[in-house]
Amino acid sequence: MVSAAYTAAVVLKPSEEFHPLVDGALGLVAMWVPAAMSWLAVYRAESRRPDILLAACAVSCWAAGTTYYVLHAAAGEDVPLPSPADFGYSGFYLLMLAALAFVVRDRLRAMTWSVILDSVIGALGAAAVLCVVLDPLLTSTMGGPWTPTALLGTGYPLMDLLLVATVIGITASTGFSLGEGWVLVVLGLLLFTGADVAYALLELNHDYVLGTPLDASWALGLSLVAAWIALQARTPGRHSRWRVAVPAQTVPTLATVAGLGVLILASQERVLVLAVALASLTLALAVLPLVFRQRLRLSEATTQARTDELTGLPNRRALYADVPERLAAARRRRSAVLLLDLDKFKEINDGLGHDVGDRLLVQVAARLSEQLRPADLLARMGGDEFVIHLDNCGQEQAQAVALTLRAALVEPCDLGDITVHVSASIGISCYPEQGQDLTLLLRKADMAMYSAKSTRSGHAVYADGAAELIPHQFHTVQALNEALLDDQLILHFQPKIDLSTGAVRGVEALVRWDHPTLGLLQPEAFLARFEEAGLMPALTNVILGRALDQAAAWANDEKPLSVAVNLSACSVMDARLPAQIATMVSDRGLTPSVLVLEITEDVLVGDRSRASTTLSALRETGVRIAVDDFGKGYSSLSYLRDLPIDELKLDKSFILTMLDDTRATALVVSTIDLAHSLGLQMTAEGVENLDTYRSLSDYGCDFAQGFVVSKPLTAPELDAWLQARCPLSAAADYVPTASQAE
Repeated sequence: MVSAAYTAAVVLKPSEEFHPLVDGALGLVAMWVPAAMSWLAVYRAESRRPDILLAACAVSCWAAGTTYYVLHAAAGEDVPLPSPADFGYSGFYLLMLAALAFVVRDRLRAMTWSVILDSVIGALGAAAVLCVVLDPLLTSTMGGPWTPTALLGTGYPLMDLLLVATVIGITASTGFSLGEGWVLVVLGLLLFTGADVAYALLELNHDYVLGTPLDASWALGLSLVAAWIALQARTPGRHSRWRVAVPAQTVPTLATVAGLGVLILASQERVLVLAVALASLTLALAVLPLVFRQRLRLSEATTQARTDELTGLPNRRALYADVPERLAAARRRRSAVLLLDLDKFKEINDGLGHDVGDRLLVQVAARLSEQLRPADLLARMGGDEFVIHLDNCGQEQAQAVALTLRAALVEPCDLGDITVHVSASIGISCYPEQGQDLTLLLRKADMAMYSAKSTRSGHAVYADGAAELIPHQFHTVQALNEALLDDQLILHFQPKIDLSTGAVRGVEALVRWDHPTLGLLQPEAFLARFEEAGLMPALTNVILGRALDQAAAWANDEKPLSVAVNLSACSVMDARLPAQIATMVSDRGLTPSVLVLEITEDVLVGDRSRASTTLSALRETGVRIAVDDFGKGYSSLSYLRDLPIDELKLDKSFILTMLDDTRATALVVSTIDLAHSLGLQMTAEGVENLDTYRSLSDYGCDFAQGFVVSKPLTAPELDAWLQARCPLSAAADYVPTASQAE
């Protein structure tokens, strides 16, 4: 609006002489308002993106340069060349070019040679036309002394050309969208180009004066760039919903026509030699694809066949073709193969959608690439598995690289609508000690990776014999039965805090396997195997018995705590479960309400009727029912109406992001209100910091559990933790301390 008002004022003022109000005050406002808009967009952006930051700096540089120029002109002083204003103007072009480089960097690896060639042809054709337009200025520059005036006058249009060629060439050639409002930055840079060309021609004859409609062109261009920045900040990481269908040959065709036009003009009158050379080079390159089209197509097909379409990394085919050659070329050098697998990626992919999973894989690939040397090879095997071949690398260096790669994944991944935390397990095998061909190295790296995932150590190096124990001892039904019969399964308990009083009202029982050779294993490492072996009912029976035993011990010590136990789908479908649990509770002299049975939403999807029968029978015994990981699944909310449920446990993916994501916060608040309106209690899982704890209390959430309160503890450790904790009569504003969370 300010730029439009300034333009109208410049056009309508009675003379072209410098006007203090229009050309001075209003002109500077028209420059600084876009700069202020840009920095406001940076401040409000949901993520700190370098392209937005660089573009805001570019707009500010232009505004600063114009301010210097206008103030000197208002004082009646001649502005020297070069001056600080020119540093500001030059900074605009350099910073905008850097911003555009960040915008397209993720797509550069996927660009084929034909795309790059088309972009070069487009730039050369535009340069040839620009040389004809700037013929007087270029002739003066080349034929006379290289004065600052001539150099700057030529330089600005050339820098414009570079920006416009980058934007239009890549966009038209690849046919992809670079975000909402992309057309704004294109129009803005075109306005700058036209204005700079006109300025250069006027300055050649010293005809340029401040206060003409030409100045309004820069103001309008700057406003368009600022509007693009604002849109980019508002829609981080999203692509435009619409695309302009541009034929693949648009850029080279227009460039060829421009080159022919320049050569035809050169045959009729004198044209700068540089323009003729550029036009000739444009035509030569335009003909190149016609001559070598088949070879280029074959090359592109080969490249595409070896490239992962999603991440742009080499794929499995490229890995199996390149690594043997790398090993053969460096037979006397040690190297290492790393197999990286994302932890719990399936849960993210299934729970949040495959589009979220795809965006996560793209970000993971980019982060891994940034940590590797140019000589290293990173490939995507498929799914969430990545393989890295480290050339000239021993075991210690490979472990250091594994630590670096895992550290690069610590920061949460901003996927636009949601922020996701991801970790990875890495297996390492070394060449030539553990194998001299890729197949063997990958197999041993896979064993080491599985060991790292099972022990949650992050990374592991294959060791002869040790990794072989995993498939033979850990996976056998005999080993699972021994775990059930030999007291290898132990329970850890995580407290649940009443947010209104700060009192501990209950605990969740979490099973661990104290494996005789692999150490303490987390449930992710063995629960699926128990289910595959048909031993989940037996495992549930053991967990229920030990959880109720501990609840009875606490009741005898006058520390009544409810105990929550997770039920699998097969247990919920077991019609004998209600009677079995009623007997177990009665034998220990406990009130049935001391037991809370947690089920996940996906349990209710398969056989709603059968699940409803079992849950209703459980409720009749006095046992309470909770829905775990609420909001993560895709089942209908009608089960909240139809099934006997006492409590909802909101999935931690909402809790982890609610402080940084207003939409996640809104979902948390509305879910709490929904639970209360249905007469249900609400528990928040995964509470990891005090700010989240306080916010949940303010929102009316009933209970919280997470590392900010305490990690899962053994029964003796929990007793000591309860003893050291403040009394249960503490004030309602109780907040856990760091020492109590340990």
